[in-house]
Amino acid sequence: MLLHPGHDPRLIQYVMKPTQRLLYGLGLWTCIGLLAPWWPVAIGAWQVLGLLLAALASADLLLLLNTRPPELRRKIAGILPQGVWSPVELIFTNRHARLLRLDCHDLHPPDFEVRDLPQSLALKARERLRPRYRLRPPRRGTYQFNGCDLRLRSPFGFWSRRRRIPIVATVRVYPNFAEISRYTLLAANDQLAQMGVRRMQRRGSGAEFQQLREYRRGDTLRQIDWKASSRMRKLIAREYEDERDQRLLFLLDCGRRMRHQDDQGRGHLDEALNSLLLLAYVAVHQGDAVGLMTYGGPRRWFAPRKDPDTVNRLLASVFDLEAGQHASDPLHAARELMQRQPRRALVLFVTNTRDEEHPELLRAVQILRQRHLVLVADLRESILDQTLAVPVETHRQALRFHGTHAYLADRRRQHELLKHLGAHVLDLLPSQLPIALVNAYFAAKRAAIL
Repeated sequence: MLLHPGHDPRLIQYVMKPTQRLLYGLGLWTCIGLLAPWWPVAIGAWQVLGLLLAALASADLLLLLNTRPPELRRKIAGILPQGVWSPVELIFTNRHARLLRLDCHDLHPPDFEVRDLPQSLALKARERLRPRYRLRPPRRGTYQFNGCDLRLRSPFGFWSRRRRIPIVATVRVYPNFAEISRYTLLAANDQLAQMGVRRMQRRGSGAEFQQLREYRRGDTLRQIDWKASSRMRKLIAREYEDERDQRLLFLLDCGRRMRHQDDQGRGHLDEALNSLLLLAYVAVHQGDAVGLMTYGGPRRWFAPRKDPDTVNRLLASVFDLEAGQHASDPLHAARELMQRQPRRALVLFVTNTRDEEHPELLRAVQILRQRHLVLVADLRESILDQTLAVPVETHRQALRFHGTHAYLADRRRQHELLKHLGAHVLDLLPSQLPIALVNAYFAAKRAAIL
């Protein structure tokens, strides 16, 4: 948690204004004065009320001018999850020996959704108050709180004064790591099957021998140890441990195609980052090194590593990634990756392609296949599936249906060409990506093809 201390109340901006109470008093005084020509008794009341109102308003103004704002601190986490309501605590301390009334509005980043602001507070003498509000950041990145606006009210309520307290804070908005943590907890407990991840059967080659055990249904004949079986008079199988010290490298498209958002407002790039972080945790837990390279937008290079803090470092390097405005160049990215990564690795190509981009993607896969095992995760928009599911009743719907069907058919042909080149291909919705990537990773390790 970041605790930002209060400052001496150096004035950045203030505005002195009369309140409605003073305006109502002046209105009453004016009405009594207008009655004086027809009601002589009102002249005395008008004079007395004017003197009393002027005295009270002047005294109230002097008290407000001599009133220091309360001490203020803001308590907020330095890292906030994207799309999740997070609490913010404001700590007010009244050093005066009298009641202090005020309205406060924290100057949060303008894009954030906010609840429970502004707030009206009444601080008793020497009291400390801790009001809270909640905010929800819609996008990843670095954001700043520029201060807190206060509107102090005078003791008699005739005046208000605005002050801005310069308590500045910087926060980072990361991908929704609460959801990632839920998945990683399942991974740590070896319970990934609960979220649909399949444990693929080992083929036996390229794996490290761990121990002998009793034969189980599903074991291959190559796992049977015939000598041990003859001695024990029952089938004994060899159990293998997955190979470690392998490399997993993400090649992430950050071009304009990844700007697409689904019906819930989740962008393709957001879903891709959540999936990569989940798989990165699983791979590091398996003893493999994880790296990342982006293309088509902001350029990032994260060299493969397998330290315990790899996921945290990876998260810190990609939390502010945003999809660019330009088209991606997968061919250039493949050539650059071949120079940066000389050792064989599982390269996960996460992208969203169109017809005009398929030739470059084919050539990129050809280059990468010279050294690496390549998996292409080609995301598609959910609107395509929704279009095919809508009953065709009009001529426009028929044209849309056949156009979508032809587009998807061509997309499948391009994917078949990628498979012919030796790449593994996933054609899926962004929401399906986390489980599919983990399954593909386990399949590659257990098949010992990496």
